[in-house]
Amino acid sequence: MTTITDRIERELGIPGLALLLAERLEPSDMQSLLLDVYRRLVRRRSTASLLADYTRNSFVAPSSISPVEYVEWDRHAFSLLPRAVEAIELSPVCPLGVSAAMAGLEQDRVISTIRNTEVLSDSTNVLALETAVRRRTIKQHSARSDESVHLATSHRLVRGQRYADSRLSQHFRVFSLCSGGRDPGSFRFEIEATELHLGFYLEAIRAFVGPSVTLSVSLTLLDSGARLTAAAEEFLGRLRERFGVEAVIDPTRTAGRGYYRTVCFGILGSGGEGEKSHLCDGGCVDWTQRLLGDAKERLVISGVGSDRVCAMRRSRDT
Repeated sequence: MTTITDRIERELGIPGLALLLAERLEPSDMQSLLLDVYRRLVRRRSTASLLADYTRNSFVAPSSISPVEYVEWDRHAFSLLPRAVEAIELSPVCPLGVSAAMAGLEQDRVISTIRNTEVLSDSTNVLALETAVRRRTIKQHSARSDESVHLATSHRLVRGQRYADSRLSQHFRVFSLCSGGRDPGSFRFEIEATELHLGFYLEAIRAFVGPSVTLSVSLTLLDSGARLTAAAEEFLGRLRERFGVEAVIDPTRTAGRGYYRTVCFGILGSGGEGEKSHLCDGGCVDWTQRLLGDAKERLVISGVGSDRVCAMRRSRDT
């Protein structure tokens, strides 16, 4: 991006143009400027160029999963949500900079819009914002400031980065959960919310795909201490007993260690051919602590790849 910017600035004869625009213009002025620029650009576009873009641009290619399959999975998953979890429908866009501020990602990994918003690239970021709003209201107006918030959504996400693996798409659907509450001590909230998320996913995936899929759970502890280890072992035992799955503590996981706090987890699934697919990922994050300025806030996020679950069911049926 820097190389392209440098070339444009040289060709226009305006060195430092990008920095000037970013530092001197307010977001509302930048929006008005870009709206005018794009109005002028669109006038130069031909109908034929639209067809060429549609065939070349990976961001606009349709999904390989049928909408009928998505609807079946969503209807199934929503019907199995625990009573405490509220399903909500998110907007396709969110405040500009959400991914960068929350998850520390570079802005070029998302699709920024000229309306000072960005296209959703991770629904848990926005579920965290909604959770923070509700937790703030609870703390201001409720006698029970420890009341937890549990939200779920199914959303199509768009990622800005290019994937080397041709099997990966720029846009895909994810079914996500988010649980926020106040720390009661002894890692109780983190473990209980993690168990709620994993229990839901295991039940929903198994019932949707069928008994031919083999599911396994891995839990990585990012905080040391005998109390957390004991609590984790106890709840993994409950998962093994309830679902008959392999559920283990995995100290070797490296992915997400700078992203998650306390614990992170994943679900792997394998079909009849034995090839494993990473279906679900989640863990504790500090987003509501930062949003609300309260170190006692706790948040657990997670998501299951709807495309992968639907593809696994399709392979079962073929």
